[in-house]
Amino acid sequence: MDPESENSSRPGPLWRHVLWAVGFPLFGVGFGWASASFRLGPDEYGMPLAVPGQVWSHLIVWTVTGLVSAAALRAVAARVPLHALEVTVLLLTFMGTRLSLGYRPGPLVSGVMVAAALMMVTLRCVLALRRGARD
Repeated sequence: MDPESENSSRPGPLWRHVLWAVGFPLFGVGFGWASASFRLGPDEYGMPLAVPGQVWSHLIVWTVTGLVSAAALRAVAARVPLHALEVTVLLLTFMGTRLSLGYRPGPLVSGVMVAAALMMVTLRCVLALRRGARD
């Protein structure tokens, strides 16, 4: 990858932004769901597998959280340089999905997890916009 392309904003057609903002959260949630369903190593290591029961509510919560996060990050990246957007979105959606399916937190804990993820994205966007305004 060209180092110059990392240091520039990401303008482009709307369809590309929408595809990016939808694709990465769906991949993160899908990867989290798959990793919660299968274990490659011994059972005594790592996070617990998905607890039996309804998974759709957790998947929907983290998909929506990922979509909102990706849309905000991509909107900021279209204006100012912002690095590693993919890592942020994938990490938030994967870990949120994985933790939710492994431990099945209640609505309050899920809400706190979502609020923390959105706060991290908001902070990252605000810092990037402030840095972009100074330049």
